[in-house]
Amino acid sequence: MVTYTISAVGFNSFFPLQFDLRSDSATKLFTCYSFLNDRRRVRLNSIAIDPQNPYYFSIGGSDEYVRLYDMRRFQLDDSRNINQPVDTFCPKHLVKGGKVHITGIAYSYAREILVSYNDELVYLFQSNMGLGPNPVAAQPECFDKLDQPQSYSGHRNYRTVKGVNFFGPNDEYVVSGSDCGNVFIWRKKGGELMRMMNGDKSVVNCIEPHPHFPFMATSGIDKTVKLWTPSAKKVMSLPKNAKEIIASNERGRQVDASGAEVTLSSDVIMHVLRLHRRQSELQRENEPGAADFASDDDEAFYIGFGNAERDERENSDPRECIVT
Repeated sequence: MVTYTISAVGFNSFFPLQFDLRSDSATKLFTCYSFLNDRRRVRLNSIAIDPQNPYYFSIGGSDEYVRLYDMRRFQLDDSRNINQPVDTFCPKHLVKGGKVHITGIAYSYAREILVSYNDELVYLFQSNMGLGPNPVAAQPECFDKLDQPQSYSGHRNYRTVKGVNFFGPNDEYVVSGSDCGNVFIWRKKGGELMRMMNGDKSVVNCIEPHPHFPFMATSGIDKTVKLWTPSAKKVMSLPKNAKEIIASNERGRQVDASGAEVTLSSDVIMHVLRLHRRQSELQRENEPGAADFASDDDEAFYIGFGNAERDERENSDPRECIVT
């Protein structure tokens, strides 16, 4: 079967796009909204297509739920609520938590869904672990009947948006980057950590396996893309400092999770904004004019709100501010 379409989400966008190679423009499928607040849009970070059923795709972003959609809903009937997913997935202890978000999703050839959470773990969902189209409306007894997904730990996904993937001819392994600069490889069945490889001086973000050969590409903060392939004649052990690295990652997660939150009233927020505005005005008054520069080679740089920050302000509640 020949495929002419590509589905994608932009980093922190609110809607998935479909590109038809026979067309000059992309099609906006729908806008993703929160289950708890139908006026709050969900920023999307990842999209993955079911390899066994290309009509199905899953998306994840700035809340705890993986949403599974059927492309045929958009093609056959524009009148129904196309924002309603076919199914949703989330570990039971994260449901309605509101403190985590999804950075990466991947499908195995067995239709398992692999999900990486920001400053949480990586989880593997079977197709029968769904919470239904609306997880908020699900009854508590439904959660008790669900099996807990397989988890993978040791890494840390906090500083940047990280992908996650399968590796091996039969998806036998799970791979992820980490804030510690290592590539983590777990055995899919059981979650045993098999390898840790230094992949970046700072952070490893992206991991992409070759679709047919035992090659893997990784990238991070460095300006290089690294290619990996198995070459050892015997099973390699974990690095000598593996326990220290894993403990450091876990310690950092616990420290950030225990950070106190302070809610500021609208009066305090307005006072802070007035002070910030006054400070900006004083800075502009003291800025030298163009004639004061020594040469035309000098450049002035102005720092302002980008599109992502502007969208965040427009969609936030002006009455409160959470400071962590």
